[in-house]
Amino acid sequence: MKPFRPGLVPTLVVLALLPGLIALGCWQLGRADEKRALLATFAERRIEAPLAGGQLPQVANPAYRRVHLYGRFDGEHSLLLDNSIRDGRAGVEVLQPFHDQASGLWLLVNRGWLPWPDRREPVRFETPAQALALEAWVYVAPGATFQLHPDPVGGQWPHLLTAVDPAQLWQQLGREGFAHELRLEHGPASYRLDWPVVALGPEKHLGYAVQWFALATALVLLYLYFGWHDKKENPHGRRNESTGRA
Repeated sequence: MKPFRPGLVPTLVVLALLPGLIALGCWQLGRADEKRALLATFAERRIEAPLAGGQLPQVANPAYRRVHLYGRFDGEHSLLLDNSIRDGRAGVEVLQPFHDQASGLWLLVNRGWLPWPDRREPVRFETPAQALALEAWVYVAPGATFQLHPDPVGGQWPHLLTAVDPAQLWQQLGREGFAHELRLEHGPASYRLDWPVVALGPEKHLGYAVQWFALATALVLLYLYFGWHDKKENPHGRRNESTGRA
């Protein structure tokens, strides 16, 4: 049986890479479990009776809770969430402060998606002037949002942003408001509303986990193969064979 001689450098490479590949695969499996739990919570809360707006601050875990609101939009302080794609078209999501008259609480309501007519032209939208009864649900981002540039302070409204932080908006406006975004359900003030519950489903994370584990397996197999098939030969042995000497 051939001796196992992998060499120092291949051994160091495997020791450096293998734990990382396995850790990445396990991390993706954990993310898949988290996404399954989120989807299960969303499905459960979709069939629950909606809360009143004033109940939201007292709810320990408001994610995906349905909410009934009655009040008016503030059309002077709108936010446009950029880099939103639908059917291959670029657009924005329109978010506006909404004053719930029953509780006096301010909420940031996402009315849905509108396409850019042209990047040189502003997206046009209308704000209902009358009081409205709305149904919405609470969206809680699964992780920290990434802002390409800081939120503008002052200046011309609406503000064009790449990430939304309701708490920062209420601080800027000096208002008492709910710390999470609400996404509108179909109604008189809604635009296009086809949001995914999660950006990547559990099956995607499982696929990535399989890829990381496959790379780890391939690394080990190559390490074993070249360790047992060391083709280095003694050059003195070759000379002895050519000269016929023992």
